[in-house]
Amino acid sequence: MNWRNTTERYGSLSIGLHWLMLLVLAAVYACIELREFFPKGSDPREALKAWHFMLGLAVLILVALRIGAQVIAPSPRIVPAPPKWQESAGKLMHLALYALMIGLPLAGWLLLSAAGKPIPFFTTQLPALIAENKDLAKSIKEVHEVGGTIGYIIIGLHAAAALFHHYVVGDNTLLRMLPKRA
Repeated sequence: MNWRNTTERYGSLSIGLHWLMLLVLAAVYACIELREFFPKGSDPREALKAWHFMLGLAVLILVALRIGAQVIAPSPRIVPAPPKWQESAGKLMHLALYALMIGLPLAGWLLLSAAGKPIPFFTTQLPALIAENKDLAKSIKEVHEVGGTIGYIIIGLHAAAALFHHYVVGDNTLLRMLPKRA
């Protein structure tokens, strides 16, 4: 399989980044949801929060790579071509997904910065983006949590649209992003 996109299919770079992003996003959400099963201040809860932060920041790096991959290669065409309204809806969906994958990690980084907390990133600590401000931290936390809830909806709609295109419309929308079988 070619690593670059063609007019017929996504290349292995785009496919790999897409499915890796899914796994990392699932882990980000799992970490923050699973923390609720542990008492506040407990080691498992704090570890899950730290993994949520680190994986969230990894999303920011991966999305930069995805944008770079899109710049160097065209998106494959959908066959048969969808109506214009579906094309527009798809573009809006992708814009919302990218806003989520960029905005939520940045909001998390800003939140930790404003809360005066360390910003862990695997073997290092990242610098604060803004000065400590507890009131601002509360506001950013609300935005981050609402964005996370909206993320569930956007990701669910994205998956549902891919399945709709595959099983109802019968076009190649989903097949373009699946690894090619031998």
